[in-house]
Amino acid sequence: MSVKVLIADDHNVVRQGLQTFLSLDPDIEVVGTAVNGFEAIEKAQELHPDVILLDLLMPEMNGIEATSQLKRLLPEVKVLVLTSVLESDAISRALKAGANGYLLKSMQSEELCRTIKTASNGPVILSSDAVRLLITRNENSGSTETLTERETEVLRLVAEGKANKEIAHRLQLSEGTIKTHVSIILAKLGLQSRTQAALYAANAGLLTTSQN
Repeated sequence: MSVKVLIADDHNVVRQGLQTFLSLDPDIEVVGTAVNGFEAIEKAQELHPDVILLDLLMPEMNGIEATSQLKRLLPEVKVLVLTSVLESDAISRALKAGANGYLLKSMQSEELCRTIKTASNGPVILSSDAVRLLITRNENSGSTETLTERETEVLRLVAEGKANKEIAHRLQLSEGTIKTHVSIILAKLGLQSRTQAALYAANAGLLTTSQN
């Protein structure tokens, strides 16, 4: 079954270019396009795409606002921000709004196709440049050495994309206890989200396999 994609970008050339090369992939179906956040929301509710490629800087409603509303109205839809903006604040705001990925328009077309097809199954996807930027911003915030053995174990499972319920079952603890552990981990490391915690864990070498 092909992945249904909606493209939202206010630049004609970008929309047409994305639609052209994505349509060459037999596993991807471009079901529609939008020129701003408002239209992206309308088209998403009408077309029910699996993945939305969303520009950050658009007229009338920007990508951050559109992402927030899309995740509220259609929580199952994966929103991948595709932008030329590489700023830590923009990345953090997009992730806080619920974006499932933050990608740069400079990425290769083949890589974008792979990312779209894996977006529904994996953890939040960030471009390598975005990862480096967030890690640089947080590198002095804290250290995994400040975590207890249990907190390190929870952090590793969070980085593997496990939900609190799954972690609780694995460690034979209550879901409430896991939530508390996660909050403490974020506070100790000076991070703001599970996504940043996952990136931090990967950079700290806590993962045994790559989480691409």
